[in-house]
Amino acid sequence: MGEKENIKTSATESLGMHEMKQHKPWLDEECLGILDQRKQAKMQWIQDPSQNNVDTLNKVRRDARRHFRNKKKAYLKGKIEELETHSKINNIRDLYRGINDVKKGYQPRTGIVKDEKADLVADSHSIMARWKNYFSQILNIQGVSEVRQAEIHTAEPLVPEPSALEVELAIEKLKCHKSPGIDQIPAELIKAGGRTIRDAIHKHIIAIWNKEKLPEKWKESVIVPIHNKGDNRV
Repeated sequence: MGEKENIKTSATESLGMHEMKQHKPWLDEECLGILDQRKQAKMQWIQDPSQNNVDTLNKVRRDARRHFRNKKKAYLKGKIEELETHSKINNIRDLYRGINDVKKGYQPRTGIVKDEKADLVADSHSIMARWKNYFSQILNIQGVSEVRQAEIHTAEPLVPEPSALEVELAIEKLKCHKSPGIDQIPAELIKAGGRTIRDAIHKHIIAIWNKEKLPEKWKESVIVPIHNKGDNRV
């Protein structure tokens, strides 16, 4: 097992898995129970559309709407109080993050894009092909003539291998609260790894330094499209 797997395993055992945010955070177990009651009332009405079952279904629906409305109000009130607390203690990061969450609300992901002819594309293979073609045109410069590199002979001494101190200082300068790379390991985990992680990274860097060749995985990258305002299918 490599260092990457060791970091992930240790982080999972120590910190646990982070649950994805629900688009309705106020939807708790009580709300789920009310949804189940509404579903059962509807099933009874389908099986027996009598006036009694119609009245029961309408009552359950009214009660459910009232309960959900009150839950949402209570959740928003709590969020406002939380934002006020962040503002008083000058916690700017969480303050703006909370404001954006309240303003934006739930943003569903769009699984449709437009091709070169502005026609909508929905299947996954066509969407991936469209993104590949789009970024190939943007990132790959066409028509650039090859530049012949002249051999330069210098009398400079050999540069020494990176020391463990240099690696340690580089790790300390890593910025927190940033999106991880393709390995899904954020800077916080590398910093928290201590000397064990620093020594392992230093060992890898020395090996790469002597081979004078980057690993193939280091050449991979993740491109995340960030849409501006307007149509996000373009």
